[in-house]
Amino acid sequence: MLVLVTGGAGFIGSHIVSALHAAGHHVRVLDALLPAAHGPEALPPPLPDGVEWRHADVRDRAAVAEALRGADAVCHQAAMVGLGKDFADAPDYVSCNDSGTAVLLAGMAEAGVRSLLLAGSMVVYGEGRYDCPRHGTVRPGPRQVADLDAGRFEPPCPRCGEPLEPGLVDEDAPTDPRNVYAATKLAQEHLSAAWARATGGRATALRYHNVYGPGMPRDTPYAGVAALFRSALARGEAPAVFEDGRQRRDFIHVEDIAAANLAALAGLDARPPGTLRAYNVATGHPHTVGGMATALAAATAGPAPRVTGEYRLGDVRHITASAARIAQDLAWTPKVSFTEGVTTFSTSPLRGASPSVP
Repeated sequence: MLVLVTGGAGFIGSHIVSALHAAGHHVRVLDALLPAAHGPEALPPPLPDGVEWRHADVRDRAAVAEALRGADAVCHQAAMVGLGKDFADAPDYVSCNDSGTAVLLAGMAEAGVRSLLLAGSMVVYGEGRYDCPRHGTVRPGPRQVADLDAGRFEPPCPRCGEPLEPGLVDEDAPTDPRNVYAATKLAQEHLSAAWARATGGRATALRYHNVYGPGMPRDTPYAGVAALFRSALARGEAPAVFEDGRQRRDFIHVEDIAAANLAALAGLDARPPGTLRAYNVATGHPHTVGGMATALAAATAGPAPRVTGEYRLGDVRHITASAARIAQDLAWTPKVSFTEGVTTFSTSPLRGASPSVP
């Protein structure tokens, strides 16, 4: 099978390319090498022998049309990621993520390519699942600046104001994007579903949770929190942890993400045409952000994390997932434990780092 991987030179995309190649697929990569994803040098990683390379932007209609020739499936990883710096980033996010997806899907419709894997995200849920002892499952409203300034980081029950217990969110939970990036990721899913209905295609949205592992970009505000911690430790600095460090996330190793894409590709033909199905790609075992920083600091023998109390208004407090659907439908389960993943990540190179600074 010939698989076009957009964003295939990026952190997650490059691991997917290697996994597809190792599984015997013919792989073609299209990547714009944006500095926000690749670091200031914007250099692609070495690609496996036989992988085709296209240096182009997914918003370039002619380049997309050429890259789609002969393709059997598309694995769409190209996107601006992360919360960004401020709302001034909004046009770039919408252009890269949503306009780029629209160009790709239009090209697929014209080329007759009917199989799509979409890099989705947990951010479409907004806050995760919360249970109130009195009112059951509830959905907290947006966090208030006054509460955050006062260090009140936990969202209260919207009905009685009492503390809530965070839980695991499943794919049927209502979507509630709470920042620009989240809004663009949900729009990608809607565009993909519309493409599937219009063309009789099959689409799978893999809602990644907090992905970490070798090859994350360093020293960029768009990187994931694990990369920011590793960048600080590589400089000999204490990782800066926002809020009180007790935010719950599901940290999943990039090798497991690549394996999930392989499983989803194999399962596409079993799906009804004209449909999109979403899957959480997560471990199902939450850890705190502060716990990740502490584990990385211990593994690198670096300085202990520094809890700052700072916050970003677009962040959510807790978001962790059930991975039961993907296990049932696609027989996928994560293989890399948190301890193993953090240990190997602590000494692996970051994208853009010099050879002397891992």
